[in-house]
Amino acid sequence: MKNIITILLAFIALSCKSQTVSLEEAAQCRDNPNCPRNFIYVKDINNTLDKYVGIWKGSYNGRTYEIKFNKYLYEDFTGFKRDRIKGRLRIITTGNLPLTIFDNFNELDDNKILFSGLGLTTNLQSYEMHFSGPYTKGCMNSGSIFLKINPSTPNQMTIIYWSDKDIVVGDCPSTFTTTFPQQQEILLTRQ
Repeated sequence: MKNIITILLAFIALSCKSQTVSLEEAAQCRDNPNCPRNFIYVKDINNTLDKYVGIWKGSYNGRTYEIKFNKYLYEDFTGFKRDRIKGRLRIITTGNLPLTIFDNFNELDDNKILFSGLGLTTNLQSYEMHFSGPYTKGCMNSGSIFLKINPSTPNQMTIIYWSDKDIVVGDCPSTFTTTFPQQQEILLTRQ
């Protein structure tokens, strides 16, 4: 009888731990302490991420931003899984002599691409990603990028970058600029 109870409890624990939830459910549970936390897969059940996938392009302040988003499955060492978006970025100056400022389009190693999805915002209006650009001592060049697509204009996306609120050591050179402009909306068009 003791073995039957142990097997039954193990089965219940396993079935509770193997729960799959949608991206939307996970986002809305983020700030809700009453939501269950026993899921191990945040799945794009409703294909919400598909609208972001593709190549997007736009200009801001003398620079052309080209971003390629792909959907992928992230899995950590504990077995927790999450459908996410990974971004590739190319920034080129506009004008007579275009200059490439940043380009990781051809990087084959996904682990070197520091532009990854975190999830939907709790209001389900945007998708949050984390970006880390080239590092300069004393300067902050990482933060959250929020992607937003209005359903009435599905081929246009706005992005906005918010720098991490972190402590940096050293003096940042006055010539330094972040990879993305801080708190400025950039309009991108699907290519």
